[in-house]
Amino acid sequence: MTTFEGYLDGHRGTLLNEDMVVVLRNIAEATRQISDKLRSSSLSGLTGATDAINVQGETQKPLDILSNEIMLDACRKSPAVAFAVSEELDAEVLIHPNGEYAMIFDPLDGSSNLDVNVTVGTIFSIIEASSPAEILKNGRCQLAAGYAAYGPQTNLVLAIGNGVQIFTLDERGVYVMTTADAKIAPETKEFAINAARRPSWDDVITEYVDGSIETPGYNMRWIGSMVADTHRIFNRGGIFLYPADRNKPASGGRLRLLYEANPIGFLVEAAGGSAIAGKTAILDIEPTSLHQRVPVIFGSRHEVAKISRAYCVERAIETV
Repeated sequence: MTTFEGYLDGHRGTLLNEDMVVVLRNIAEATRQISDKLRSSSLSGLTGATDAINVQGETQKPLDILSNEIMLDACRKSPAVAFAVSEELDAEVLIHPNGEYAMIFDPLDGSSNLDVNVTVGTIFSIIEASSPAEILKNGRCQLAAGYAAYGPQTNLVLAIGNGVQIFTLDERGVYVMTTADAKIAPETKEFAINAARRPSWDDVITEYVDGSIETPGYNMRWIGSMVADTHRIFNRGGIFLYPADRNKPASGGRLRLLYEANPIGFLVEAAGGSAIAGKTAILDIEPTSLHQRVPVIFGSRHEVAKISRAYCVERAIETV
């Protein structure tokens, strides 16, 4: 039985230096704390919303604020972390002036589902950054990425350069490896999209969804929590689509590049899947701001390839 601690120790000096081991250990501890808070949130008065609005223009939940503070505390306990970048913060926060990494995170993804007991999660990414100017890097510069999924089980999913590992929190509060090399099935007959946004889809997405619905055996799924939809894809394949809104071209998309799309894209590619933002691979996008939004399409590589080819054809027609 391999624990998370044992896994880190086994890669110390090869894929991980001592500083990175400390960072990842503190992230794991933070997710354990968040999991504990979520289990008792309705008993502790942590449900509902606050009067605060975050930089995204979204109403903060008490657990958004608490989870953000827990993740910030994990940064403070990690001397190698120079900066923290969070969905809940306007700008990067200096943690340790002599640090070498930036920890980038969405402390509680899907928090709008908290009051109905749907799986939510924490998404994180680690990059080298000793100054604010170094934080805006494309996703291929990530050193590690992962997420915790808080549902009937608490799972910690991690990629550090040798595939994707899945750990499950046991009754002792210890993360135990339950999948040593997670792979996303290349074929699928399941897609996840918010059908209510159909009027805003471009022609490529509309044609893909219509074609899938007309193909026997295809099913649509939509949880409304990115981590929950992602975790389903890791377990049984599928494709997730949150495409650009053709009625709001200036916004670029709905999901944030640095702390949602990049870490999930890193994990998906490490598991043999594909992740694109319309016509571009997510991990190739050069960020222009901390809270930049992008369209997101990822999952089983054969399904993503269908959409990618359609965008390439569309681009070719546009250039004629």
